[in-house]
Amino acid sequence: MAVKIRLTRMGDKKSPFYRIIVADSRSPRDGKFIEIVGHYNPLPNPAEVKIDGEKVKEWIAKGAQPTDTVRALLINNGIIEKPAKPAPAKTKAVKKSKGA
Repeated sequence: MAVKIRLTRMGDKKSPFYRIIVADSRSPRDGKFIEIVGHYNPLPNPAEVKIDGEKVKEWIAKGAQPTDTVRALLINNGIIEKPAKPAPAKTKAVKKSKGA
């Protein structure tokens, strides 16, 4: 079973807020979930984010994969570290021969 840490939409029309949940990747966005680990409200400035870091770390240790949006929220809140980018591979320039 592939487990994801993702957002589920709550709230009224034009005033969304999101729960950060742990769910089977096959379940629908607003469907069945395993556990709620936080919430995210993008409307206030700055956005309101509350995440239970201990629960998230436990789920990641068990193999749960956060979605891109949730990964960004976790990095911004210091719960997980930003992965280091590998250095770009150096390429050798090929000189064009003149005349041929």
